[in-house]
Amino acid sequence: MSWRWCEEHLGDAVLVDARWYWDRPGREAYEDGHVPGAVFVDLDGDLSSDPSDKAGRQPFPEPGAFAEAMGRAGIDGSRPVVAYDDAGGVIASRLVWMLRLLDLDAAVLSGGLAAYPGSLESGSVQPERADFRVRPWPAQQLLTTEDVARTGPQLIDARPANRYRGDDPEVDASLGRVPEADPRRGHIPGAINVPCRGHLDDDGAVKPPEHIRATFLAAGIDDASDVVSYCGAGVTACHNLLAMEYAGLGRGRLYPGSWSAWSRDLALPVETGE
Repeated sequence: MSWRWCEEHLGDAVLVDARWYWDRPGREAYEDGHVPGAVFVDLDGDLSSDPSDKAGRQPFPEPGAFAEAMGRAGIDGSRPVVAYDDAGGVIASRLVWMLRLLDLDAAVLSGGLAAYPGSLESGSVQPERADFRVRPWPAQQLLTTEDVARTGPQLIDARPANRYRGDDPEVDASLGRVPEADPRRGHIPGAINVPCRGHLDDDGAVKPPEHIRATFLAAGIDDASDVVSYCGAGVTACHNLLAMEYAGLGRGRLYPGSWSAWSRDLALPVETGE
């Protein structure tokens, strides 16, 4: 979604700041300066439940908890949601895909915070509480570790190539230093690496759909319905899912536990390298 669209629909859409970092709270950055009128939604507190070895670092919240969080943010499902971050949309994509999974209108702001041309607003926006109806997650779209190990679906890994290969972690300019969050390095055997940042240009704006489609086709993917996306903890994997939809390949499925769950089950195999 472009900022021009947002300007034309400011009264009709809910603008959400979804920034998150490994090394500092996203809310602090939001309060220091955000797009005027944007509400804040927290990845850890609103879009995830408690971490566990089985479910991973940022598992999906229960439907009731998600509905409560959306209500606090002034989201009731009747208006489109446009979410942004300062990381090319790879964090905001989690909220957007969750809403779209429930057949609600949502999109990522292309270019993120930098796409806004005006002065930022400090402090917090306190929206009027909304009534967001509790909706169950479509179980067929969310795979468990057992599902992935048993069925062997076509997997795509959204992480940067160095994390897919199992190299030493590197500093991410927007998300901070990625810590050794998981017990093993590498990737799920058979997974194809499609780094989600590859869908962005140098300004963090999403590339044209034909370019993204060509990227997936080069990886042997021409139908998203046969694909399961994962990453470190089921967040940036959503960016790949949205990218496939944007490219006209259809809707894929998500492995929310992702590497954070797979790597903790020491009975499961791991691959390293290309």
